[in-house]
Amino acid sequence: MKKISAAVAAFAGLAATAANAQSSVTLYGLIDAGVMYTNNVKKGGTQGALIQATSGNINGSRFGLRGGEDLGGGMKAIFVLEDGYNVQNGKLGQNNRMFGRQAFAGLSSTQFGTLTLGRQYDSLVDFVAPLSGTAGTFGDTGFAHPFDNDNLNHSVRMSNAIKYTSVNYGGLTFGGLYAFSNNTGFAINRAYSAGVSYSNGPFKAAAGYLQINGSNSTTNTGGAVDLAESTANGTGGFQLGADVQRTAGAALSYGFGPVTTGFVYTHSQFENTASFGATHGSMRFDNFEVNGKVAVTPALSLGASYTYTNAHVGGTSTFGSDPKWNQVNLQAVYALSRRTDVYAEAMVQHVSGEGYTAFINTAGGASSTGNQVVGTVGLRTRF
Repeated sequence: MKKISAAVAAFAGLAATAANAQSSVTLYGLIDAGVMYTNNVKKGGTQGALIQATSGNINGSRFGLRGGEDLGGGMKAIFVLEDGYNVQNGKLGQNNRMFGRQAFAGLSSTQFGTLTLGRQYDSLVDFVAPLSGTAGTFGDTGFAHPFDNDNLNHSVRMSNAIKYTSVNYGGLTFGGLYAFSNNTGFAINRAYSAGVSYSNGPFKAAAGYLQINGSNSTTNTGGAVDLAESTANGTGGFQLGADVQRTAGAALSYGFGPVTTGFVYTHSQFENTASFGATHGSMRFDNFEVNGKVAVTPALSLGASYTYTNAHVGGTSTFGSDPKWNQVNLQAVYALSRRTDVYAEAMVQHVSGEGYTAFINTAGGASSTGNQVVGTVGLRTRF
């Protein structure tokens, strides 16, 4: 009897262990803290050099929970809750949201792909951004295109969203997203996107499309996007509210040995916007980016990117000729361990066109002239 009882107890213990192994919850995070110098910032009635302690010079500081439960047959229930914050003062990011970076739940299948519902990234961020200088493994925040006009730096996430991502079909992956307006007007402040990527050895390619309807709505701020979110983050991204915003982009990258090079093109169109003094007009941005990274040693990596942005302002504008931006970005990262590294970055931007001033993402404010230079050093640690 004792032998039988012991066997039953052992079996029960194994069953409990197996059940626990079928589900998991992981606490994770990243802290990015540094010091930044900007040569020219205009704030109120003053202007001049700015030295500031910063959070998220490259990657936004965050912590989160992710988990999954094995449902059998290659099916899993999954979730992610991710919070953004400022490590210098402890404030929440994304316009004071608790889980403003990501918050979703869904089902994942090894045969059919993944379906998720909640606050998520759009398809340009999922497919095109990883091949650009705005990739989380590259320059990310500071390397964003002017005003993050194409949202590759995810200045705005998509709320009320349902998203599908396919499995990998021999290197081909695709997906799409629809973000509800949650309003009786239906089309007021909604968004949808689609993307595709292909990978074959050292070669990678991707393309995507994003459309937002009614992002400038003042009657439905609880819809797909919140323009105040990018203002609260201090990024200056996606403040170009419009009746319709359309962005299409494509990217290529190729790796040979320790070197990876890439090219990105995005086109953003804003219809019926009041940005840059365009009264009931339109704005167009064409962004051309080349980038490259080299692993000098297992610990040291160097990177650079150059972006040329050609913009057009339609309608009645208080500014002069159309603006053109040139921005050069440099980066050096040294890994102290698998989880911790130190970095140094430099960004230089020049904008031409009467009335336009330079503004590098997260620089602390716009320049009083058409030029701005940023230098930053920092520490990142992950857990």
